[in-house]
Amino acid sequence: MTMRRFLGLIGLLLVGVVGVNGQAKRKIILDQDARGPATTDQQSMLAILNAPQAEVLGITIVSGDMWRDEEVAHTLRMLELTGHTDIKVYPGAIFPLINSKEEIARWEKLYGVVKYQGAWKQYGQGPTARVPHGPYEIPELPEGKPTLQAEKEDAAHFIIRMVHQHPHEVTIYAGGPLTNLALALSIDPQMADLAQELVVMGGSIGPEVPMEMRTENRREFNFWFDPEAVHIVLRAPWRKITVTTVDISIKTKMTPAVIQQIAGAGTPSAVYIGKYSHEEYLWDELAALAWLEPDLITKEVKLYMDMDISHTAGYGNTLVWTVDEHPGLGEQLVNVQVDLDNPKFMASLVKLLSAKTGP
Repeated sequence: MTMRRFLGLIGLLLVGVVGVNGQAKRKIILDQDARGPATTDQQSMLAILNAPQAEVLGITIVSGDMWRDEEVAHTLRMLELTGHTDIKVYPGAIFPLINSKEEIARWEKLYGVVKYQGAWKQYGQGPTARVPHGPYEIPELPEGKPTLQAEKEDAAHFIIRMVHQHPHEVTIYAGGPLTNLALALSIDPQMADLAQELVVMGGSIGPEVPMEMRTENRREFNFWFDPEAVHIVLRAPWRKITVTTVDISIKTKMTPAVIQQIAGAGTPSAVYIGKYSHEEYLWDELAALAWLEPDLITKEVKLYMDMDISHTAGYGNTLVWTVDEHPGLGEQLVNVQVDLDNPKFMASLVKLLSAKTGP
């Protein structure tokens, strides 16, 4: 091996450890209910995967929008199509800790209809309808069946292993229900303190939305699907918690024009977005990019946050208090994002989802 080739290999190794600006990459675990193809779930993960300043230690999957095994398949196929085949995927929880389809059917008889129920309910009509299936079934995927395989290690133990291996260096990004994190905390209560921070997309306080959405505004899906998990996670001793609620997410939008702009880049990521993305609020992408670029958020407030687990009319509602009002029963102070620089956010999103990736 020549000296020039040796130095070149050393340079490539160093690029894998530091970002393009010479700073150390920020370690992160992506925990998602990875509906696919594309959608806010896959797109948020892809944005972080494409970010030069991020080192993705692995992806952990939890049931939510879809059942876990189907989400795992969508994620593996996304990694193949976008050139990220080195990233490992760890299957997590299939069912919430306590909540269930039957529990919600009972709740609806007492308190009213819940429109969106993720993996539990059919949506749409005709040939484009999304028909629910069993938790262990994987239907035919529009983007094709993956050849990659998921890891044997479960999500909770992977998360615990990573925070012990890299104490106070790992961000945990949670874009779906918090069941995997609750299970990890139940196994190892040190997990929260060993992490660097927790970034969550979930919860709702008072979004400016049409009335039909406002009537169930506090029942945000990620928190509602497994309320007990949220209760466990938000009371754990994290060093920092940042929450992207529905309130700020609905100020963003993936439009057909943005999709076409991304697709025009012609990279594997851009082709994936151009083929499978659709118009939708950028719920999870905002949480992801705000972690990558904190100055995208122009206003933030600190609130104590918890979850209603009473199994009454308020079951699954987000609870918040100011510093002077909270009951002091273990709830944690969280950073709640309020407003953003939308043009800057959209420019960053287009850049990341258009980026060239792979070897």
